Amino acid sequence: MAHAKTYKPPSSGVKREAPRTRGQFWTPAWAAEFMVAYALKDKPERLLDPALGEGVFFRAARRYAQSRGFDLVLFGRDIDPKVIGRARQSGLNDSDLRNVEIRDFVLDPPSQTFPAIVANPPYIRHHRLSLAQKERLREFARRATGRHIDGRAGLHVYFLIRALQALALGGRLAYIVSADICEGVFAQALWQWICSRYRLDAVIAFASEATLFPDVDTNALVFCIQNDQPATEFDWVKCRDRDSEELIAVVSGRPLKTHGKIEVHRRVLSEALASGLSRPPSQETAHQWSLGHFAAVMRGIVTGDNGFFFMTSARAKELGIPDSLLVKAVGRMRDVEGENFDSEDIERLEAKGRPTRLLDVNGLPFDQLPAPVQRYLKEGEDCGLPAKTLIKTRRPWYRMETRKIPPIMFAYLGRRNARFIRNRAHVVPLTCLLCVYPKQASPEFVEHLWKVLSAPETIANLRRVGKSYGGDAIKVEPRALERLPLPDWLVHAEGLDKHLAPRQASLDFGGI
Repeated sequence: MAHAKTYKPPSSGVKREAPRTRGQFWTPAWAAEFMVAYALKDKPERLLDPALGEGVFFRAARRYAQSRGFDLVLFGRDIDPKVIGRARQSGLNDSDLRNVEIRDFVLDPPSQTFPAIVANPPYIRHHRLSLAQKERLREFARRATGRHIDGRAGLHVYFLIRALQALALGGRLAYIVSADICEGVFAQALWQWICSRYRLDAVIAFASEATLFPDVDTNALVFCIQNDQPATEFDWVKCRDRDSEELIAVVSGRPLKTHGKIEVHRRVLSEALASGLSRPPSQETAHQWSLGHFAAVMRGIVTGDNGFFFMTSARAKELGIPDSLLVKAVGRMRDVEGENFDSEDIERLEAKGRPTRLLDVNGLPFDQLPAPVQRYLKEGEDCGLPAKTLIKTRRPWYRMETRKIPPIMFAYLGRRNARFIRNRAHVVPLTCLLCVYPKQASPEFVEHLWKVLSAPETIANLRRVGKSYGGDAIKVEPRALERLPLPDWLVHAEGLDKHLAPRQASLDFGGI
């Protein structure tokens, strides 16, 4: 047998990671115009931008105050010393910047409150924060809100809490942030606290053609909040054009003759909190059934290093790995072309050189493995795989997660192609797909459930439980998918409700 090529770990994209690490995404000028118009509606004397960046809010605020004939003192914060130079280059002068401090807004807050705050906070997700940072931020949030904020909250969540604390009585906050602040596991506790103490005036969402950050895969929203008595209704606005004129009218309280570029819904707060503030108003009646009544959902397998554990059948033969130590698997959503995945699809992927075999040596001691497998594992060890984050907790390090073969899979992250997939190839999915395990294994039950899940009415409901991203993409996590509403008439038509027992024992779908 010819000597196989050794495994080499992939290199990282440093340039791609830099803006994500800093959380810097610049606000477009047209968005700054309507955000400033809301914050400065009452002509306050001071405005704070706690994440100065290039100073777009300062420039918009200066123009707004001059056009309406009132004096305004600008205050700013940032942790990046380079922002002062960038702000000067953008047209701000020393007078504009005299009250800018290079200090941490969340953990080293200003001692005074402000009647107007406008912010595009750093968008740094939780896994890019150190353990020490997370602990300090979570303790701050607990003291501030009296609630536990889940550890998966990003820095922008804590930034919002601090901004509200820094808002003077009667003051106005315009805050731009990603939709996950309304959709994450922490969202309910966060918005219960906010809406019980502050007045939510408006939530502004953006159609894909008007997105604030065209090159960033995030769904941005703007929140307009007053430090005033809470209200039971608010304006939910969908912006369909990159133009601030109509938005300025709405946030300023002026009537509009036409809504050519925006649509405005007056919403009841309780309905919006139940539906999700990032989602459009729900006209649907309550559903009796959800997917969780009929199936359990699990994520796919996390290998820790697909390049090492996931391979083509040709590669496995080259390495001398026997079929008995391989599991058929699918590794990315675009490898599944339709709503059915069968043995012909496996052949198609192999012909294209796509991996379809997952190394699984669970249950065998190392010294009982075939010599080629031992050599391959030793290569992985020499490359430092046992020290990788997701691998180092395993004993032994090459132990693979297991899943029973799911009859149905779900493509949980997509723009217009989120779908349920009938798994006729009997593969296990990696993390690109979710596993759907019907609570009854009979072929009849699985087929009836499949018909309900693949119906357009059910697919449309995914937006009611998923997280929204840029370009109309949605992502649905396992527990959220179990909450997916199923149309009552479809459940009855397929007879699924007849299969429900008063109590059903939980099934073992495979563990880590």
